[in-house]
Amino acid sequence: MSGRVFTLILVSALLQTQVPAQAAEQPVLESEPSLDEIARELANPNTTLGTLNVPIDYVSYKGDLPGASSQESWRVSFQPVLPYALNETTNLYVRPNIPVLIDQPVPVVFGSDVSPSADGQFTAQDGNFGNSGTDLGDITFDIAIGKAFPSKTILAGGIAGTLDTATNDDVGLGQTLLGPEIALAQIFDWGVLGLLVTHQWDVAGDDDFDTSITAGQYFYTINLKDGWQIQGQPAYSYNHEARNGEEKWTLPLGTGIAKTLRIGKTPWKFSLQYWYFVKQADSIGPDFQVRFQLGPVVPLPW
Repeated sequence: MSGRVFTLILVSALLQTQVPAQAAEQPVLESEPSLDEIARELANPNTTLGTLNVPIDYVSYKGDLPGASSQESWRVSFQPVLPYALNETTNLYVRPNIPVLIDQPVPVVFGSDVSPSADGQFTAQDGNFGNSGTDLGDITFDIAIGKAFPSKTILAGGIAGTLDTATNDDVGLGQTLLGPEIALAQIFDWGVLGLLVTHQWDVAGDDDFDTSITAGQYFYTINLKDGWQIQGQPAYSYNHEARNGEEKWTLPLGTGIAKTLRIGKTPWKFSLQYWYFVKQADSIGPDFQVRFQLGPVVPLPW
């Protein structure tokens, strides 16, 4: 009888030592978000994902000045977005936008208030425009706090500014601008719809003229499948100090397509948009704009 008891105790002890070993051999599966989930979060104006965005813009111009409709330019920008979470629903954003301007058209009118650059780098086109070459433009930024509400409404507010950083006076304002910013967005099951409004005044720099500009973006996203989305973020502006008779609005209609995918283990977002301008400055302003943007999702440093 005692031998049977000893055998049962031994078998039981062996089973107890084997069960943890077998459990330890089972792989630990970590769930990772799908491409659709990442794409939806990237479209959220109050996202907690960090990205390093590179918008590349081609702009074709039109206007009353002779030769305006033959002008074009390129702009390559760097716009990192690294949100800092204040709590579960509120984030702090500091978003600089650093532009490099390529072949920006500059009016060249001899005998008027606009004259060729003293360094001689302009090459006249059609006798009315010069070419700015490649220059750093005025760096813009915004500092805002965004909050998400249970209704899936997003409200953000802060300040927006423009720094006098242009390496060529002919492509920069020569002023530092500053003013308020507010954004309102609603998240739906199908996507996102929202509006950003800023207003900036000149606070330093060239005092030969005044600057007062209301600007921003209207934006929308329609979610599809497999990381695909229909998107648009056209940028508008209203120049309160435009000369009499000059159109004050710069207003585009725009749409595009976006795709979120993984390269290696890193999610990337690629998008292509087309903006057609229904309003622009009469002398020269954008006729249409094509924007290609790419950017990886990056770990936040905090």
